[in-house]
Amino acid sequence: MAGSLLITRDVKNHSFYKKQLEKLGFSNVKVTALEKDGLNILIREMNPDLVMMMARFYECATPYMMGELKKDFPKIKNWAALSLEAYPPDLAMYFILNGIKSYSTASDGFEEYFESLKAINRGRTYISQSVQDRLALRDEEPAPAGKITARHIEVIRLVCCGLENEEIAQILYISRKTVYSHKREFCRSLNVRNDVELLKTALKQKMFTEDELFFYPKKYTLTPLPDKAKGKRAAKEKGEGKREK
Repeated sequence: MAGSLLITRDVKNHSFYKKQLEKLGFSNVKVTALEKDGLNILIREMNPDLVMMMARFYECATPYMMGELKKDFPKIKNWAALSLEAYPPDLAMYFILNGIKSYSTASDGFEEYFESLKAINRGRTYISQSVQDRLALRDEEPAPAGKITARHIEVIRLVCCGLENEEIAQILYISRKTVYSHKREFCRSLNVRNDVELLKTALKQKMFTEDELFFYPKKYTLTPLPDKAKGKRAAKEKGEGKREK
């Protein structure tokens, strides 16, 4: 069962997307909101010629997740990421870096967007001009995403619990340098820029549950000190000063 598969969370418009793609010449169109294992099963059953995914499907992790999906199905040659909403070009370029053949965005104008879809349907490579521009700005092409391992996820879970690198190193019996390396690789591969995005991405991708998080690091110290504690410390220091005199 060959054809075209579109992956989007906009369930209420699935039938609309199917009709529009068929008008543009796409055949045997299937639209789904399935993800991960469910999506893998569907792709095996359908064996599509073309797989398209909306760029915001996994938010900032979509380039990584789509790249991994492509690796799982190497016989499928035509992959495309699509965007009807704002999606940063600096993030979108990672679709191409992670091996996705095409990227098209409605931000280029709907006329251009529809023409790009026709090109993608014909098996041609299409890369939005905004992404081409971002890649052209760099002297060296950024590295593609690495593989996220179980150890990466365990380190990130402890980071999200509020533990510092030294504490994580002690718990996992690894060096602080290794902790930092795992965290850096995770953030680079999933395009995460800070700890807030890190936590949101890890939970959204269900890498662990909220029940697995705890927020009581062993070395927790409140900074700055409460006014009451400051007052007691000042009084103590004042008393010690009098005794010295």
